[in-house]
Amino acid sequence: MNTQILTSTRSGSSRLPLKKLLGTLILIAGFALLIYQLIVLLQARDLVRYAFYAGMLAAASTAAGACLAVFANRISERFIDSLMGFGAGVMLAASIFSLILPSMEMMEGQSSTSLLASGQVALAVLVGAAMMLLIEKIVPHEHFIKGADGISNTRLRQSWLFVLAIALHNFPEGLAIGAAYAANDGHGLAAGIAIQDMPEGFVVAMALIAVGYTRLFSITIGVLTGLAEPVMAVMGATLLEFSTHLLPWGLAGAAGAMLFVISHEIIPESHRKGHEFFATNGLILGFVLMMLLDTSL
Repeated sequence: MNTQILTSTRSGSSRLPLKKLLGTLILIAGFALLIYQLIVLLQARDLVRYAFYAGMLAAASTAAGACLAVFANRISERFIDSLMGFGAGVMLAASIFSLILPSMEMMEGQSSTSLLASGQVALAVLVGAAMMLLIEKIVPHEHFIKGADGISNTRLRQSWLFVLAIALHNFPEGLAIGAAYAANDGHGLAAGIAIQDMPEGFVVAMALIAVGYTRLFSITIGVLTGLAEPVMAVMGATLLEFSTHLLPWGLAGAAGAMLFVISHEIIPESHRKGHEFFATNGLILGFVLMMLLDTSL
């Protein structure tokens, strides 16, 4: 009897590593196939390739900003709020000049009247904001200050909730890059978002350090969060490049998503500690800089 139990136990334990090995091999093969398909796509589609490069530039900018936290022992909350306001200004100008206005021009070319074109752009902006609101409610995540939000948070570690929250806010930026390149006009937007992402990566790393995470962990998380942007840039450019009728909807929808993030997250957080004056000045500077970039590039 004992011999049978021992034999059965050994047999079960030998099958368990085999299943793990098989699962690991399947994951590796799937990842390799995904990378291969990405390479093929980038070689075949110039605009998608440019969008990917721009997304990687934004990710690198986020990483560079996060790495600056190595040299910062203590940073004032006023300076952080000013940086957040600056990022909000860049995103706001990008939403208007790089997304909504080009979308309006395309809609006017497709619609019979200006009123119909304006209504379609307005609807797309609302849909983009509504999508971000839906994701905000469904995806478990955690705000830096406001605490837990969403559903099923108990099974996720707090560090991954931070990752989800930050990556969630990078989705519309990556989508906007992809949409702009699908419209063959993405250099100005990409430059503005890259500039905005550097202080964002720095703020993310410093915020994590401030709540008790190690410096190495905080910088690593700040670097990783930027990877959402090239992924969304490729997705946005791939989907919108094939349809001229869908492109203006995608541009305006990305603008709506960015406007939601600006109003729902960045501005309230930058004003929370009583530094509204500095955050507002940062917003205006960011807006003007992005406006100049968009008109010159």
